[in-house]
Amino acid sequence: MYDEVFSPSFGNRPSFLVGREQLLDQLEQGLQSRPGSRERAVVILGQRGSGKTVLLWELADRMRKQGFAVANPTIVSDGMLERILEKLEDDCQLSADGKLHLTGGSVGALGFSAGIQLERDAATTKSPQQRLVQLCRQLTAKDRGALILIDELQASSPEVRHLIGTYQEMVGERLNVSLVMAGLPGAVSTTLNDRVLTFLNRARKITLPPLEQGEVDAFFKRSFDSLGIAIASDLRRDAAAYTAGSPYLLQLVGHYTCLYAENGKVSEESLAEALRTSGDDFQSDVCATTLAALSERDVNFLEAMAVLGDPAPIAAIAEAMGATVDYAQKYRRRLIEGGVIKSAGRGKVAFDVPFLAEHLRKRNE
Repeated sequence: MYDEVFSPSFGNRPSFLVGREQLLDQLEQGLQSRPGSRERAVVILGQRGSGKTVLLWELADRMRKQGFAVANPTIVSDGMLERILEKLEDDCQLSADGKLHLTGGSVGALGFSAGIQLERDAATTKSPQQRLVQLCRQLTAKDRGALILIDELQASSPEVRHLIGTYQEMVGERLNVSLVMAGLPGAVSTTLNDRVLTFLNRARKITLPPLEQGEVDAFFKRSFDSLGIAIASDLRRDAAAYTAGSPYLLQLVGHYTCLYAENGKVSEESLAEALRTSGDDFQSDVCATTLAALSERDVNFLEAMAVLGDPAPIAAIAEAMGATVDYAQKYRRRLIEGGVIKSAGRGKVAFDVPFLAEHLRKRNE
């Protein structure tokens, strides 16, 4: 069955964003608060497949409609500040007089037709930081805001340090600028230099929660109905439960359920095959890459958990590792900060990444 709804690939924008509407409303409202507000500096944390990139793109669309010049999600890399500046300038247009004029949003209605007086020739001799400040000054003077979106945050990166230093200077000038960054929890919990650490501690931090099963089930119902796929309500609920609230797994399950439907009808057998394939893909794409970023002792801790089952007592994990409880606590803290496990009551922990325990058990068979 042809699938026109689901997009099971990292960074793909699905046709509908499930379960994030309230969060988007809150973010949009916060980014329109007074310049310098804590709500204007946001760090979004989430494991692979939690929908961080999609959320940034949706936020970009919303804020552009509110009259903001937006630097679409930029991945941390060399030359990042230049890319941000280019993207902000892309939200403006270069007129015959060599000056940038704002585009996007309700420019004419808001009276910004006078444009931005930034001449490219004069700007080329300045550093990206200086040019960014100059552009944001002129946006602020025209009662326009600038929004910078960063994806795959690497907090110890020199490019991030330069951006944050420049952002703090602009906040000090009360410029109309906002910064939203998204990354893995472990990328932010790493030991950082004082400037970045201070900034990240002050910024509003949002950890993306799992999607509610009811929202996933409702989305599946609408989607399968629109595609003309017949599925019994109990099977559909089984599919929703299997996603464990993961946006990426939702896309996988939806896609393979469509693909394996027989003549537009989902049977128990076809759903079971769709779920198996979805689980295999998720373990390969998410679980394996999660483990690859961890130390050997981190993985030892998780392997002990997988054998013991959820929730696992710290004392039993330490014994399985051949270590003291105090030693095991060090890895407990690291893995919780990294979003890989979570506290599950006094002295116990549980996995926070779907199917990670199953993946570990398979690896060690």
